[in-house]
This record gives sequence, structure tokens and C-alpha cells, in this order.
Amino acid sequence: MPCWLLVGLPLLAQAPTDVPSSPTSAALTELKLSEFTPQPRLKVKQTELTQAKFPVVDVHTHFWIRLRHDPEQLHAFVQLMDRNQIAMCVSLDGRLGNQLDEHIKYLWSEYRERFLIFANVDWQGSGPSDQPPSWDCNQPDFVHRTVLALQDAAKRGVSGLKVFKSFGLTYRNADGSLIEIDDPRFDPIWRVCGELGLPVIMHTADPSAFFEPLTPNNERYEELSRHPDWHFPPDRFPSREELHAARNRLFSRHAGTTFIAAHLGNDGEDLQQTAQLLDDHPNVVVELASRIAELGRQPFTARQFLLDYQDRVLFGTDGPQPEQRIRLYWRFLETDDEYFPYSEKAFPPQGFWRIYGVNLPDEVLRKIYYENAIRIIPGVAERLEAGNWLSPDR
Repeated sequence: MPCWLLVGLPLLAQAPTDVPSSPTSAALTELKLSEFTPQPRLKVKQTELTQAKFPVVDVHTHFWIRLRHDPEQLHAFVQLMDRNQIAMCVSLDGRLGNQLDEHIKYLWSEYRERFLIFANVDWQGSGPSDQPPSWDCNQPDFVHRTVLALQDAAKRGVSGLKVFKSFGLTYRNADGSLIEIDDPRFDPIWRVCGELGLPVIMHTADPSAFFEPLTPNNERYEELSRHPDWHFPPDRFPSREELHAARNRLFSRHAGTTFIAAHLGNDGEDLQQTAQLLDDHPNVVVELASRIAELGRQPFTARQFLLDYQDRVLFGTDGPQPEQRIRLYWRFLETDDEYFPYSEKAFPPQGFWRIYGVNLPDEVLRKIYYENAIRIIPGVAERLEAGNWLSPDR
């Protein structure tokens, strides 16, 4: 071997340790996860859709919670609906009694043909949060009063019942124990919904990461660090599996009632489980609200699921949402675009990934956008007809 090479070898070996760390290198080692905002260099087709291909019924919106009965915000959102071909929205915040009257007045005074309303059960009532024995759900006449209130709501045009995720996670019996989702005391409530033809949309649990330890291995760690109240550790809450099992027993026990499992049944990251839920319960359908992030990272599996269960999927957004986010739903469902954001929020609003479109055929889009809603939710067909939404000329 030449002597110059022999001399050079030790010098080369020492070089990395002899060079001081640059400010750039030091900064890289100290980057916070919350500050990691990579900008993709990928150059692929981008399809900008300004409206849905067909009329849309958004079955999952919250006009009381998000708009607080502000008339100007309502007018502005109806204009957004017009631009995007959203024929109507289902507001899941109707409540019961006098509060239902307020919500009916807010939505139906000017826009009755554009909105449907689902009622809600007030499990706690006026009882203090730290005194479960005083809560309405623990009073002997609670179920009877709720059944009467639902019957009255149906007469006033309410189209269904929404059950929030607190049912199973936070509402308690008089002795302080958690109320189980399939508690037979409340069977008359689910039964009367079936008798009245009112579907029940039920939000049970949340994504699996929200129930897992908050460690560096949790794929939603960054999101949960910003929203610690979304984390349900096992020492304080039932497991996701327990919640879903109780929900499924309820679905089985009330086969005469139609249930809508919100947010893909909260199994968007495991579509085999969602498929099993639908196979086991003919009275259950699912909806897409706030789950295109989960579906879009598994485009082949998601597309096949949506094709296989095209008669069991409804459209939802968890809105009212900004127009930019709503249009991402059109892009996800209608195009084969690659690696695009699932939200208009700063990256990452949920997980560190982007999504791919599933490019559904027209006949499936029609079913998800409005045809399945016609079959499942009272009042949809009449409003679509009144608004001439299904005219060939549109």
C-alpha cells in the first residue's frame, strides 16, 4: 500500500471528532416535536374541487355547540353550503324541551328545508357535577319523562337522537360507579326511538391511541400533548374494548332500532373491526365525520371497505367546518390524488401523516352523499324534493 495512503488513514479517522459542532447541528438535536413542521418536496397532481359532485346530506354537524345560535354565522354557513352543493345538514345539538324550541327557532325560522335536528338526552340535568345522586338519570321517573319528551320531539319534527361519548365515560350511578352503555334501565329510551322511527347516532369511545399509554410510541402523542383531556388512561376509564362491547350488546338487544355508529364506530384505524360491527348488526350504519385522516392513510383498504359497505355508510364532517376542510372531503372521496393534507390546520393536527384519495365511482358517491341518508333519516327525502336537489338539471 502506498505510504501516502497509510499516513492519511489516521487523519481521516480523526476528522469527525476534530470538527466542532456547528450551531445548526446543535439546533437540530434540540428541535421540539411541536416545532417539527416538514414541508413535502413531493411533486404530484393536485385536484382542487370547489363543490361535491352530487348533492350532499351532512349527517354529523353541531350548530348549537359551534355557532352558539349566532344568526350571522348561520347565514354565512348556508352560503358555504350553497357553494359546495351541501343540500342539508343534520344538527345533532337539538336537546329536548325548551332548549329544543330554541334550536328549532334558530335553524328553521329561515332555513327549515336545509336542516334536520336530532334531540339529546340530558343525563345530568341541574344536579352538581360532583353529586351523582342528584343527577337526572338517577331519578326514578327519568326514563318515563325522557320517553315522553322524545315522543313530543318527534311530533315537532325531530329526526333522531344523538348520544354523546360521555355516556359510558363520565356519567355515573348514584353510588359513583360509571353507568354502562347497555344498562337495561334505559332500554325504554332506545325502544321508543325504534317505535318512532328515530335513528340513534351514538358516539362511543375514541381512536385507540386515546386509550393507550401516553408514551413516545403513541402515534397521537403530539396531539394528546395539546389536548390532554382527550386521553383516557386505563386507571381512570373503561377500556375501549369494554365500551365497544357494551355498545354492541345494546345494538343487538334493540334490533328494531336503527343506530348510526358515529366516526366509523371509532374503529377507523381498524376497518376489519368496523366491517365486523356491520356484519353482526344489520340495524347499524356508520358515518365518516372527522375520520378521513384515518381512511386516507390506508387508501386501498379504505376504498375496498367503502365499496363493500356502500349501502351502510353516511357522509358527515363534524361541522360546521371551514370551507377548506370540507373541500378536502370531496378531494378524498372523488379523486386519486396522493399525499395531501387531511385538514387546513397547521401540520400535524392529528397524526404525522398525509392522505390519499379513494376515487369512488359515481354510484357509490351518490349513496354516501345522500341516498343512504334518504333511507335512514326521516325528513331527508322531503327536503331534497322540496329543494329540487335531485333534478337532472342541477
